[in-house]
Amino acid sequence: MANTRSRTVLLLVDFINHFKFPGADKLAPRAVRAARAAARLKAEMTGDGCTCIYANDNFGEWRTEFSALVRSSLARDDASGEIAALLEPGRRDLTVLKPRHSAFYGTPLEFILDELKTSTLVIAGIAVDMCVLATAQDAHMRKYALHIPANCSAGFNRAQEVAALTAMARTMKAVTAPHRT
Repeated sequence: MANTRSRTVLLLVDFINHFKFPGADKLAPRAVRAARAAARLKAEMTGDGCTCIYANDNFGEWRTEFSALVRSSLARDDASGEIAALLEPGRRDLTVLKPRHSAFYGTPLEFILDELKTSTLVIAGIAVDMCVLATAQDAHMRKYALHIPANCSAGFNRAQEVAALTAMARTMKAVTAPHRT
């Protein structure tokens, strides 16, 4: 059976974030750096006609709508606000709220990607060794080609970033070269 998927989609994982968890002080500055690179990546990809999908934690608040999370992040004078300003969703962007680490688990992401006839996922986000990794594993099992630009994702430290990216390149054949800046 021929594969009819033909499109590349950018998936931004957990960038819209209030950083209210243990270790957030270590992740936040690294996330800002990754968000800057991801913003350039998003501008390039959406300019070429690619769809951008935000997959974000719901932080246990199922009553919160995604745009409210963006607004509350934008109002903050910290890494959360800076990242939201860099990566504020546009009118054409899609969003899903996720209950766990993977953007596929308990969300309509697979259905959306199928409707878009997606063949390749470009994944950027935080934390690279948790939610990005879990999402990439689920994408790999669904036979998507993967690109995970090293400079567009962040972990709590450089060692975790390198380990996660190395594992994704080795086990999922993900392309992890940094996005050109």
